[in-house]
Amino acid sequence: MIFYFSGTGNSLYIAKNISETQGERLVSVACEFDREDTVFEYELRENELLGFIFPVYAWGPPKIVTDFISKLRISGGKPYVFSVSTCGDDEGHTTRILKKALAGKGLQLDSAFTVIMPNNYIIGFDVDSKDVAEEKLRKAKEKLQTINSVIEKRQKGVFELTPGRFAGLKSAIVNPLFNRFGRSTKSFYATEECTRCGICEKVCPIHTITVKDKPVWGKSCTQCLACIHRCPARAIQYGNQTVRKGRYVHPDVI
Repeated sequence: MIFYFSGTGNSLYIAKNISETQGERLVSVACEFDREDTVFEYELRENELLGFIFPVYAWGPPKIVTDFISKLRISGGKPYVFSVSTCGDDEGHTTRILKKALAGKGLQLDSAFTVIMPNNYIIGFDVDSKDVAEEKLRKAKEKLQTINSVIEKRQKGVFELTPGRFAGLKSAIVNPLFNRFGRSTKSFYATEECTRCGICEKVCPIHTITVKDKPVWGKSCTQCLACIHRCPARAIQYGNQTVRKGRYVHPDVI
């Protein structure tokens, strides 16, 4: 069983590849929350895969992922647990945070990987150039071969991570601040180019967007920016920080 969370398709692409290669069921974390269960309980076979695939947000796992793990209950045999974090540059101590969350549920992380993918966080940054994005995607395909080989063999202790510089500082200070103050919806708005197509409402993983005359945002937000990147009219902005920025959706994910 492989759980994934994705906004613009990078992590979904990785998750689909591993799911198809390993013949494992793929489950959306966001869709599981639609069940509104207080506990997410799953029974696994001995040595069955238990994977977590997600993007890095401010050098940590998305809060929706750690919230999901906090409600997780695994029964049956002892699974082989792995994770894949996707990011534009480096993951900080994202995997350490995940490992600690899993340990709190009695689960040991057996292997973990970072896969560098095209950048999509355009608040304070911008998307990569076409050449840089294509090179990242090419290397990601190569990295997937390694990941699938390790997983198939159930190899333990393989941690191929990209923490980057000042990893501890970023994950210990920036990530908590991001989760507390950086997930506000107040700066989102739709310009006159909005056609009310409803795509933003459809792709929002936590259903915080409602399209009336224009999109209206609730209070909750994961900061996945799917609404911005997937708007065909480029009508959705975040303050003035995204107006002149590029847009990105993984080319193999609809």
